[in-house]
Amino acid sequence: MMLMEEERAHVPLLKKLGPGLITGAADDDPSGIATYSQAGAQFGYGLLWSVLFTTPLMIAIQVVSARIGRVTGQGLAANIREHFPRPALYLIVSLLAFANTLNIAADLGAMADALQLLVGGNTQIYIVFFALLSLTLQIFIPFPRYAPILKWLTLALFAYVATLLVVHVPVESLRGTFIPEFVFKRDYLAMLVAVLGTTISPYLFFWQASQEVEEQRATPGDAPLRQAPEQARQHLERIKVDTYVGMMFSNLIAFCIMLTTAVTLHAAGVTDIETSAQAAGALRPLAGEFAFLLFAAGIVGTGLLAVPVLAGSAAYAVAESFRWPIGLGLSLAEARGFYSILTAATVLGVLIDLSGIDALKALLWAAIVNGVVSVPIMAVMMLLAAKPAVMGPFVVKRRLKLLGWFATAVMAAAVAAMLAFA
Repeated sequence: MMLMEEERAHVPLLKKLGPGLITGAADDDPSGIATYSQAGAQFGYGLLWSVLFTTPLMIAIQVVSARIGRVTGQGLAANIREHFPRPALYLIVSLLAFANTLNIAADLGAMADALQLLVGGNTQIYIVFFALLSLTLQIFIPFPRYAPILKWLTLALFAYVATLLVVHVPVESLRGTFIPEFVFKRDYLAMLVAVLGTTISPYLFFWQASQEVEEQRATPGDAPLRQAPEQARQHLERIKVDTYVGMMFSNLIAFCIMLTTAVTLHAAGVTDIETSAQAAGALRPLAGEFAFLLFAAGIVGTGLLAVPVLAGSAAYAVAESFRWPIGLGLSLAEARGFYSILTAATVLGVLIDLSGIDALKALLWAAIVNGVVSVPIMAVMMLLAAKPAVMGPFVVKRRLKLLGWFATAVMAAAVAAMLAFA
């Protein structure tokens, strides 16, 4: 046993990366790309500092969600069900499923628009194709084979690093990165709120907690840490490394997108960007064909990662609320309810797109609902993580607790600002 623990403690970094890396990459979905592009195009370097500011907050709250999943062996919805009133659970899960469905619609539409820019064709056909591809991957590929696919899909985000390398970045951008310049105007504050809400989203909490449970169940010999405290050192360290890398990677990509659009679109006076595909198209005459191709291809790649995460997190939350069998590791016959919710969220997203509803409005409503629901969910998570009845001896320590509650307070302030300037 000691030899096994020692061998597992020296696992290479790449092997330690999983739920945290995938969660961080999924945060840079096509909807997020649109928000970061808008921030860079509209305000230039003025909001670059916000990416650095949100990084430790994002890390803290995602570490908390991952620890809850690994310690208890249950996702967030199951823990909320056991320790909070049912009406609160149903309200939170309903809002999450609603926001995720709108987000899926916005992401599928953005992916279709980006592919049309690249190769031409019919966007409605592309929307259906991407939805079917996402569902096929999740329903018919066993989790041990599906998880590595998600991990490899995170490489699509390096397209935005490459895009930044082919444009000229002036030295003055450093000032906007490290020295915040608050502008107390409605548009600036609204965009700041949008960046915060895009970076810290409820579906990420539910997904990472549930993926920790999936990983634990798929690994022979692993058990929830409350039942197997001897495994705690290894897994809590892995969660820390995985989440740090995943969230820093996520915000690095966000920074690259914001800076690329700042040095190209904003510098050229192109400030009215509404979608990620529109940002890609606007880059073509300003930054060249190669930058355009990289940016547009990145939208498609990250969408293939984000849509399963959005649909999956809704399915985990709903299925856990009703005690249904859950998990991508189960077959369709074993988890009909779970896969039904996953399918319904994706199909509804397709129908929203095909109905002609404005994708920008869908994205706006998703951002509003995500922002509002994130605050009570974060507060509930922090309460769960501090309860010995939930976490046993693995309650969060003082530093993580303070940072988690600070992140919650920041999001509450962001929601208050959003409502004030709506």
